[in-house]
Amino acid sequence: MSSYLTLARDVEVETEVKRSRFLATLVRVPDEAAARAVVDRLRRVHHDARHHCSAFVVGPPPSPVERASDDGEPAGTAGAPMLEVLRGAAGGAGVSDVVAVVTRWFGGTLLGAGGLVRAYGDAVRAGLDLAGTRRRSLVREHLLVVDHADAGRVETELRGRGVTVLDTSYADRATLLLGVPPEGEGRLHALVAELTGGRGETSAAGERWVDAPD
Repeated sequence: MSSYLTLARDVEVETEVKRSRFLATLVRVPDEAAARAVVDRLRRVHHDARHHCSAFVVGPPPSPVERASDDGEPAGTAGAPMLEVLRGAAGGAGVSDVVAVVTRWFGGTLLGAGGLVRAYGDAVRAGLDLAGTRRRSLVREHLLVVDHADAGRVETELRGRGVTVLDTSYADRATLLLGVPPEGEGRLHALVAELTGGRGETSAAGERWVDAPD
């Protein structure tokens, strides 16, 4: 997989079912430690609430880290349905690098297992609807060293042809850090050869996940 979806923005949204309040907080996170930190923070902020159920998906497909917690609700009625909503978001594509926490203030009426499953799942759906999604793509990083006199022209031409320029640094010569999808490496080599009259060559410098532009 060379791309996946994540949150476009962090959100909070509140729903109510039979006087129980459900506050869904969805936050974009880079790793499991950050996801757990969000849960701990909300537990402290909303210390008067009875439950702080959570689910998170972190990391690119096909093997992201997934966890869920019912936090005192009957087993399988909160964390699991929340996780299923994250997995099935965006028409089944799912979202990652996301933690969802649903904080519940009990309203005095028992909802039953089915009611809890619906309430927690609907709370996360409401959050996802508000947050929207953003695509993250894998790019291969390449370094291109050119003369100062050519740097501006080459950078402008590369950007104009859809190559992402991640960074530019200047020392004795100019160094461009370029990012292309894995399937675009062959095209990059051809472009560089064209723009430098065959003198320039890129060197592989790693890879990273980047957000698609707004």
